[in-house]
Amino acid sequence: MPSSLDELNEGERAVISEVTGADSLSARLLEMGLLPGETIEMIGKAPMGDPIEYMVFHYRISLRKHEAKRVLVERE
Repeated sequence: MPSSLDELNEGERAVISEVTGADSLSARLLEMGLLPGETIEMIGKAPMGDPIEYMVFHYRISLRKHEAKRVLVERE
């Protein structure tokens, strides 16, 4: 069952299954490399829990929780 990217724990990896929505945010997430089939790892969170840092395509990306909720993943 897919979960959203913001639900991953530190060090946990998952495979992106879908970026939801059909607006500029979903297009921007896809342009940043959050593509279905790619593996993503949660690196850590800021002290207040937002933003969250991830590793995808060998680079780090930081997303706000509301952005990460738009990315559905299958945990490995």
